[in-house]
Amino acid sequence: MKKTMRVLISGASIAGPALAYWLHRYGFDVTVIERAPSLRPGGYGVDIRGAAITVLKRMGIFDQVCDADTNMSGVYFVNSKGKIEGQISEASMGNQKGLDIEIMRDDLSNILFDLTKNTINYIWGDSITAIHETNTGAEVQFIHSKPQTFDLVIGTDGLHSNVRTLTFGDEAQFKRTLGCYISIFTLENYLNLDHRQLLYTVPGKTVGMYSARDNTEARGMFLFQSNVLEYDRNDTESQKSLIEKAFVGQTGWETSPLLKSMKEAKDFYFDEICQIHMQTWSKGRITLVGDAAYGPSPLSGQGSSLALVGAYVLAGELKAANGDYARAFVAYEQEMRKFVEKNQKIGRIAAGSMIEKSNFKIFLRNLILRVPTLMAVQFKMISKMIAKAANGIELRDY
Repeated sequence: MKKTMRVLISGASIAGPALAYWLHRYGFDVTVIERAPSLRPGGYGVDIRGAAITVLKRMGIFDQVCDADTNMSGVYFVNSKGKIEGQISEASMGNQKGLDIEIMRDDLSNILFDLTKNTINYIWGDSITAIHETNTGAEVQFIHSKPQTFDLVIGTDGLHSNVRTLTFGDEAQFKRTLGCYISIFTLENYLNLDHRQLLYTVPGKTVGMYSARDNTEARGMFLFQSNVLEYDRNDTESQKSLIEKAFVGQTGWETSPLLKSMKEAKDFYFDEICQIHMQTWSKGRITLVGDAAYGPSPLSGQGSSLALVGAYVLAGELKAANGDYARAFVAYEQEMRKFVEKNQKIGRIAAGSMIEKSNFKIFLRNLILRVPTLMAVQFKMISKMIAKAANGIELRDY
């Protein structure tokens, strides 16, 4: 590069700090801006598989991430009285020791921030309001900070990306709904769950609870089918009311206590289960990484892996192109496109398996899980499909 390129990254969860690490390593001047006042706490367990494991090793944080593994033993399906009707081991679902890692989202976020906090300029509690491209750069305006000019602007700001909206238009044209909504929140591990997850399913709805951080706490989960809901994404109380309405009359298993814990939760998360599909992720000096460009849905378990790999590939292509961002953006999309499509397919399948539409399907699922030969055949196919998707890219050594 003839001069050090200034890059603005919007979003400080997973993709943002990972991309910042690689760009700084390759000689770019990087600033990360985040709307939240600090790292966001809470969230669900995320899986790191396949090519993303290689990225962690090249970043030098593989052992640190392994140390934070949730070490879940399996998923148990219970009836309204709490009796176990079927179970799935973590290995059956492709979470094999040494090959796959499950880590809490905020633990991974903290590791990535600690890796970059001394070399990257982080701006908290601010957001981009406008991006105006010129021949010499991208002029960026903010809610609070003074305007600045950057060579590149990269949106790593999640499913509801502000950068994507400012650059490509309304979210609705890229969103592909999967017909359900999810909520995750932290609560006391009052069931004393030992590295396991319990799920209670009725037609169109699933209630869950799983242990976290070596059983010292737990996460509650509500998942339900619905037509598109209109709500304010910044109003958590109205979101909690939507969940209460969806589960009104449901008293089986731990539904009532979990609804009570949800109302009191401080790190409440709620969103639609959907994917982001775009014909291109780049425009001029602006591009997108992670959920902002190709969100596979939380149920896929592949969102963080896609973010880590996407950050690695984009930074590598910018280095390889010697700062020629137009050429690098094209190469980034060419490298990532098929990998993204394979992993989004996992998300669509997962959405259909997490919520059953009838009592008969619930009965059939539980029956299969109690017959070893049937379960072995089914999950061998699933594990093979997950592994193929997770390893569906050959990472260049940039």
